[in-house]
Amino acid sequence: MSFNDIVKLVSDFLWNYILLFALLGVGIFLSFKLKFPQVTKLWGSMKKLVNDIKNKVEVPEGCMTPLQSLATAVAAQVGTGNIVGVATAIAAGGPGAALWMIVSAFFGMSTIFSEAVLAQFYRESKDGQLVGGPAYYIKNGLKSKGLSIIFAVLCIIALGIVGVMVQSNSIVTSLNEAVGLSKPFITIGLAAIVGVILIGGMQRIAKFSERVVPVMAFAYILGSIVIILINLDAFLPTLRLIFVGAFTPQAIGGGVLGITVQEAARFGLARGLFSNEAGMGSTPHSHAVAQNDHPADQGFIAMIGVFISTFLICMSTVMVNMTSGSYDITIPASEMSKSAVLMTQNGFVNGFGSLGGIFLSVSLSAFALTTIVGWYFFAESNVKFLAGNKKFLISAFKAVAIAFLVIGPLLDPDLIWNLADLFMGAMALPNIIALFALSGLSKRILEHYEHYKQTGEKIPLATCERPMPTPNLFNKKK
Repeated sequence: MSFNDIVKLVSDFLWNYILLFALLGVGIFLSFKLKFPQVTKLWGSMKKLVNDIKNKVEVPEGCMTPLQSLATAVAAQVGTGNIVGVATAIAAGGPGAALWMIVSAFFGMSTIFSEAVLAQFYRESKDGQLVGGPAYYIKNGLKSKGLSIIFAVLCIIALGIVGVMVQSNSIVTSLNEAVGLSKPFITIGLAAIVGVILIGGMQRIAKFSERVVPVMAFAYILGSIVIILINLDAFLPTLRLIFVGAFTPQAIGGGVLGITVQEAARFGLARGLFSNEAGMGSTPHSHAVAQNDHPADQGFIAMIGVFISTFLICMSTVMVNMTSGSYDITIPASEMSKSAVLMTQNGFVNGFGSLGGIFLSVSLSAFALTTIVGWYFFAESNVKFLAGNKKFLISAFKAVAIAFLVIGPLLDPDLIWNLADLFMGAMALPNIIALFALSGLSKRILEHYEHYKQTGEKIPLATCERPMPTPNLFNKKK
């Protein structure tokens, strides 16, 4: 058995038998405990975000606006998994996997709400810059320095090293096959672009995400809508296949191909949870540094990220594959990743001709580029947690991340994908423990939000100018 086989075996066990239930379980648990904020608060948070954009909210240097924090989070959430992973899920689990993907996202909104409010509540200020994330709420909330260090180390490896390699490998391979550019040329150009963005620090990362992510997401969704409109006669039959496939896959050939309800649910839930990252412990790093009126406000903003990632972008991929006729349920498991890309590519080619393949390649590369930037920012937050805000260490980590970005295209994609799955899964475990243990605090912060709306009484949090310790006013019930 090769090293790659061992990594895949451990990763599959972690995702299929532990994380699938832990991530979905914490989402269901928090949804009921918080009284389904994804139903009662999502629309209001969208309206508030639009108003903030119209009013051009400004914040001091060292913080992010709510829009910038959301864009940075979505930059990380929307990656190659939203195209490759989603196509793989419906190929392996049938059309019904798409419905289970939506289920995972629905409950994941409560999970990511809790992550964001805890990250806001326990954030700190270092040298005029806000920092926060699971390592901080594990250390300050759970009072477990050891577990917080474990999370930080796993996050640095998962996102700043292995994750960067995964995305750079995808960009170089995709552009090489689509437009014929040489791999070394693409790699050098990618390293230069990422280097310029990272050297600018938090502010440049925030501005890059704020400008690029909305355009990227809108372009992909618009392109998908055009494909769906071209094949409008297949729209209702596709919805029927998704619902039937979720509960009775044998009715659409699942029995012959070995797809069961369990398979549809497993692939849909796991891919949905992986793509929107709810509960993984990644996106709280960007929500922690947002300057907002109340921690709950940022929690509502975080829910929008899951909605964009899964309900809009992942489902766009599903509908393109299903309505265009490119969907193929007979792909061999050994060729799943590569064939899933071709399946989606054929969907766009069917609608746009040869330009469709280029459109998908550019979309895939844009998604991967923004994910590199988002994941690096999250990893750097944990470097600061372990080593303090020492500039020479942060500069050294930038160099390390760019070095692995260059190495990524030289490695076997299956190996680095399996390593990414393994380390991201391991990273999620300490975060899930903290979300369960601190769920009471999440609830009290949400209850205080209603009080704040009536009275205007704010929770005293660390700001860029005022690095005060996190208060203990919610640690015990009054």
